[in-house]
Amino acid sequence: MSKGGLSCPGCGSSNIIDDDLYAQSQLVCVDCGSVVSEGVLAADPVGGSDVSYSRTTAVAKKPCLNLKKGLQRVKALCRILRVHKEIEDFSQTYYSQAYQHESFIKVSLQKKEILTGCCLLVSCRQLNWPITMGTISCLLDADPMLVGAVYQEMVKILNIEVPIVSITDVMEAHCQEYKISSPHVPEELVENIQDLTKRAAALVELAADTWIVTGRRPIPIMMAVIYLAWQSLKPTKHRLKLSLERFCQIAKVKKHKPALKRITEIKEVLCKLGKEIPWLRETVTPDNVVQQVEDILQHRNALLRRALRTHEDALLEECQVSFEGALTQEANQSQSAELAEQTQKHLP
Repeated sequence: MSKGGLSCPGCGSSNIIDDDLYAQSQLVCVDCGSVVSEGVLAADPVGGSDVSYSRTTAVAKKPCLNLKKGLQRVKALCRILRVHKEIEDFSQTYYSQAYQHESFIKVSLQKKEILTGCCLLVSCRQLNWPITMGTISCLLDADPMLVGAVYQEMVKILNIEVPIVSITDVMEAHCQEYKISSPHVPEELVENIQDLTKRAAALVELAADTWIVTGRRPIPIMMAVIYLAWQSLKPTKHRLKLSLERFCQIAKVKKHKPALKRITEIKEVLCKLGKEIPWLRETVTPDNVVQQVEDILQHRNALLRRALRTHEDALLEECQVSFEGALTQEANQSQSAELAEQTQKHLP
């Protein structure tokens, strides 16, 4: 079929035909055989559009094996804690974003494992699901300090706004970790988890009012108040003699050494408040103050006011004694100076 209006660039002939012998049609000069114009692959009888070579050979990028394993680990942690689907989706999204960031793409597998827990922790806090960093550390069997460092780095890199969680907000969830219900421990050691949570939360509030919580790690404080709450709910001889280490073994939780110091500090506060109970005749000591916990918590505000007043009176009395002592010393020095001066005058 001759194409009018076209001429061969080689010989100038206008005798140009459409050669469709092969799959790709061409315009060919009959006189000299030169190819005037080539067709395109898409110009075929079935129709279609022009497709570039790079698009025809492109392969969709698939997630790497470690990313897949990380997402599976996030999902497994979510199932262990029984969080709802929204938290699981948030956690996986955060993990995908953090994993592909340059700060986490070439780190150790241990750090990537910790990253899974940190993503879950952020998602739980954003969606008001109470959980502690200590719980995440236990699930991952990782150092809490390392978990905290990865958590802070991830939050900074992804620019995530994480709400501040109060220790009282996570108390109920933390109490659930202590296996002191009837199937797990003897009857005399069994305690109702709701009563334990209520008493422990009240002790935490008291600790916060007396500045014991400020600047301290939450897990040892929660362990201390749960131990004291458990003893105070049924202050039997058996419970009172049970050490923190033995209590942790029975409850199947890992003991935190700082909890011993927190117990001592809380008992000191309880003793100071217990001494202000007007109807109590016996001397309050760290050994017997646990029996008075219920009364102390019930009248906490009044006892705090009385204790502060007693402390102020003691300070005032101490200042007065110090002031009188200073005056006496000054008078003695003045008398000594006068006596020395008189003696000097009578000397020849």
